[in-house]
Amino acid sequence: MQTEGATHEGGKGASVYDLRKPNADNAGWDVTIDEYHRYAEDYDLMQAMNMNCYRLQISWSRVCPDGDGDFNEAGIAFYHQLINALLARNITPMICLYHFDMPLALAQKYNGFLSRHVVDAFVRFGKRMVDEFGKQVPYWITFNEQNLYSSSYARVYAGCLKDGKQDAEIYTIANHVMVAHAQVANYLHATTTAKIGGMLAYEECYAATANPRDNQFARQVNEFLNRNLLDVFVHGHYSNQVLTYTKNHHIDFDFTVADQKDFDELKSDFIAFSYYRSSLIDASRVPINTIPNRYLDYGEVHNAYTPYNEWNWNVDALGFRDVLTRVYNEYGVPMFPIENGIGVRENYDGHEIQDDYRIDYHRQHIQAMKAAVAEDGVKVIGYLGWGLIDIPSSSGNVDKRYGAVYVNQTNTDSKDLKRIPKKSFYWFKHVIASNGSDLSSD
Repeated sequence: MQTEGATHEGGKGASVYDLRKPNADNAGWDVTIDEYHRYAEDYDLMQAMNMNCYRLQISWSRVCPDGDGDFNEAGIAFYHQLINALLARNITPMICLYHFDMPLALAQKYNGFLSRHVVDAFVRFGKRMVDEFGKQVPYWITFNEQNLYSSSYARVYAGCLKDGKQDAEIYTIANHVMVAHAQVANYLHATTTAKIGGMLAYEECYAATANPRDNQFARQVNEFLNRNLLDVFVHGHYSNQVLTYTKNHHIDFDFTVADQKDFDELKSDFIAFSYYRSSLIDASRVPINTIPNRYLDYGEVHNAYTPYNEWNWNVDALGFRDVLTRVYNEYGVPMFPIENGIGVRENYDGHEIQDDYRIDYHRQHIQAMKAAVAEDGVKVIGYLGWGLIDIPSSSGNVDKRYGAVYVNQTNTDSKDLKRIPKKSFYWFKHVIASNGSDLSSD
């Protein structure tokens, strides 16, 4: 939904994003960057920048307009075109099946992933996509940033138009999403040679002070938001601490014997994750009886030792290295960072955008990843930035730009959508050509 546009073309059905209306701070979804019509141009830019892997999302409502009804062959044909176009340019495709854009019909009829019916509908959709693309696409993920379904905003990502705010509802959404992931992953492994892994939005969480309670809360944030899912992805069971907590607090999250059987079969070929920033937790700010999943809602504080952008996201490359090394040490599964970048407000005035801050951000993080590999022994499959090109953020904000290619548009005006490489485009071209061995600015 952040790239394609063409929301009323090709037989696409509505998603929950179509309910979000544009305003001065967020663009609409009818056009975005018009990838539906301009993908060849953008793939040519990827090839020119020496990119050799690209993650694309399959819109559930484009290939199955109602989410659980007839499949739309025109929508499926569109993704065949995208994948063939990538392969023709020697760019390896990676598929993501869901990026928060619940088919509107499923949201309205069943309230999204609070419903078991939607789990079944997603698995049906996922299996059909595996049948269509499993032989061509070697890397898959089901849910973008799956640990977000364990957070206070789970209902937003899960397509819940009502409810979803209670503790038990958050845990129920998280479990339903995990069951859907497991069933699709098990099917992919049974029918193809492709690889699949779980994906998390990983923020390194530090204690705000030397207070042991801050350290305990930082550990619990990691346990409840990250390790609980990693334990399922790799070991086939939820965290002992999380299960103990939900039992002691009488949190019923619709976890069944059949769910555990799906988990017993599950394996992950890699751990994918996004990494943008780190966080600090001050336990004294967290109200009594708050579940650990919500600690950061109250206790996150500013880190004076790291720089921040205007959206209050900090730069912490050492945190990136620590995530890579710690997760690999604990789980022994190859790591695959598939989102990493910095959002900055930029304007094009006819001259090349000198985004040295973006070059510096990615240089620091690539250096951190190289250290994790060379010094810590981490196995890393690859590194994908967010992203090649400026696209609206998941909230719809065009002003928060991450790309190496500028797109000529604003939140209120699509303009001509002209693609204009920034200084970082040419830096990336050189870096990728050297496979990361040369990170200089020349």
